[in-house]
Amino acid sequence: MNRSHTVRLKGKVAAIQALAASLALSACVAPIGPVEVTRFHTADVAALGHGTIRVEPAPGQTDDLEFRTYAVAVTRELTRLGYAEPLPDESGSSQVARLSLERHRLQPPRRSGPVSVGLGGGAGSYGSGLGVGLGINLSGPPPEQIETRLAVTIRNRASDAPLWEGRSAFVVRADSPMAQTSLGAAKMAEAMFKGFPGESGETILVK
Repeated sequence: MNRSHTVRLKGKVAAIQALAASLALSACVAPIGPVEVTRFHTADVAALGHGTIRVEPAPGQTDDLEFRTYAVAVTRELTRLGYAEPLPDESGSSQVARLSLERHRLQPPRRSGPVSVGLGGGAGSYGSGLGVGLGINLSGPPPEQIETRLAVTIRNRASDAPLWEGRSAFVVRADSPMAQTSLGAAKMAEAMFKGFPGESGETILVK
């Protein structure tokens, strides 16, 4: 093998390796499946989108680091819509957004069994035949997934009357960047408040 052929071969190998790395990176950052969002609200939406509001845990919700990450993302969207956060020395707010969060790990079932049996027959110029084929699925189990469900209810602080409720659900692979709390929280909060207050009772998919 001469030197010029060796250089060309190394160049092709490097190009293939670069392409493989590029494909792997694009797979990691590719857009991942839509967020399912449903909103409900009263007929009178005049009270929404202004005044002071504080995000608090819904009854039974644990106020941990993961919850606070989602609370920050929801607060960011509410302030973008026109709400204001109460000052640190203010004890209350005109409205309260009660937030609940659920995250679960899921193992999707295998689409087909690990072993399959096929029965085939055929006829031709030299007679007919019947055969049995055995197929083994070596692809392994489907990748683990993370399901996240977020719910926010906006209420009048004084009367505790509900004004608006939003629910969103999102499923991604466990190894996806969007499975990280910080990225998933921003995506779900943005989807939930897209087109606020939304059509009451309608479920939409936000990419």
